[in-house]
Amino acid sequence: MPLYNITLKADAPVKELDKAKATAKEKGGIIRHEYSIIKGFTVEFPDDTVQTFESTEHVHVEQDGAVNTQ
Repeated sequence: MPLYNITLKADAPVKELDKAKATAKEKGGIIRHEYSIIKGFTVEFPDDTVQTFESTEHVHVEQDGAVNTQ
């Protein structure tokens, strides 16, 4: 299953993070990491389930991947 980074949008209430984590677990996701500096987490999620978050107004969804610097 691919990894996705789920982060709260700037204007989102903090309680939305707990809701997002609960939804991830309910939909079969496995939380792999919770961030301490930013409000978010990384979740391992089936491809066909990530739409649950893509339609949520309070979170941003991005598939996890390698980052290269020059």
